[in-house]
Amino acid sequence: MTSTQTVWQNLNLCLSGDPDETVLDAAIAVERGTIVWLGARAALPALYAAWPREDLARAWVTPGLVDCHTHLVYGGTRADEFAQRLAGTSYEAIARRGGGIVSTVRATRAASDDELFASASARLEALLAEGLTTIEIKSGYGLDLATERKMLRVARRLGAAHPVTVYTTFLGAHALPPGFAGRADDYIDEVCTRMLPALADEGLIDAVDVFCERIAFSPQQTERVFEAAARRGLPVKLHAEQLSSNGGAALAARHRALSADHLEYLDEAGVVAMKEAGTVAVLLPGAFYFIRETQLPPLDLLRRHGVPVALATDCNPGTSPCTSLLAVLNMGCTLFRMTVSEVLQGVTRHAARALGRADRHGVLAVGRQADFAVWPVTTLAELAYWIGRPLCAQVVRAGETVYRRPPRTATGDAR
Repeated sequence: MTSTQTVWQNLNLCLSGDPDETVLDAAIAVERGTIVWLGARAALPALYAAWPREDLARAWVTPGLVDCHTHLVYGGTRADEFAQRLAGTSYEAIARRGGGIVSTVRATRAASDDELFASASARLEALLAEGLTTIEIKSGYGLDLATERKMLRVARRLGAAHPVTVYTTFLGAHALPPGFAGRADDYIDEVCTRMLPALADEGLIDAVDVFCERIAFSPQQTERVFEAAARRGLPVKLHAEQLSSNGGAALAARHRALSADHLEYLDEAGVVAMKEAGTVAVLLPGAFYFIRETQLPPLDLLRRHGVPVALATDCNPGTSPCTSLLAVLNMGCTLFRMTVSEVLQGVTRHAARALGRADRHGVLAVGRQADFAVWPVTTLAELAYWIGRPLCAQVVRAGETVYRRPPRTATGDAR
């Protein structure tokens, strides 16, 4: 669709991912990539009567999906470590003997820009075919200035080459790199005084993240990175309470973090602090599933205190090699006992908020960019119900169709 004025009609509209905020038999009028009207089709103003139209045959339309926590750019795979975990070795044990994040660092440092771009593009295309229009991509597999820069440049390049909005997060404090064994404070000095300022000056950073955990960095070291980010006016987020409870979520809240992510070991004090700070809880069921975690994040506490909950793929080679937000919806329901409304808002409205971009993404409204996904299903519950079934028929970004599912033959094969 290339017209600067288009009306999409005969659709069922979900405005924010919430099945209670819907309009049946609706229409959306878009001009130059922006929504100028939406509502019941019978109320469509005469002003739009002559505009080109596309009939969606009563499909459901949702906001374009938002993946607010990914490590999409990296070299190699960690399938061998997956096999080790199946044989009984813990993720922490693998990391402590030179595997885990550090093994991906070696592969990422060795890969060229074009190699990283090609492998990340393949993962991104799988997400785009499921209704994605916005994604966060972290660095953190370089752990030196040159490779962190390379990763962030590739992330920006992905946004330029594909129909998706990319936000980049500097995760230099992801693991202790080779060469800094036993010198974590020295490495944090490198992150704060050299890497972060240089990459910020180059315009490659939208936010700053830290892995605050016993196998990574302490709360005190995390705070130093957050203070360095504040000096550059950059928002922060945190990998927190994934493997243990160490007050990471409360620390994130003290710094008004956009989000605290993982949170299996989050306690009520951390939940209260997040609510007061407006920090979003980002849950990552793909990682929970893949490392066979048993400690559930405290959904009841998050609900009771009214903390917004987002979901994301956490796409990464070691703990969540997931390129399907729809699979994440299903896991959010089945593993975490979330409702359909909660998981859908978790990849639209609340995911946008976790990026600090609630004013741009995650909701369909007049004046917003026309980013939406088309789903030929009878109920929105199907988005979380099916496992492995292609559901997205069409993706519209800035008013243009950027993905359309290939038609099927009588035998069900793509033409």
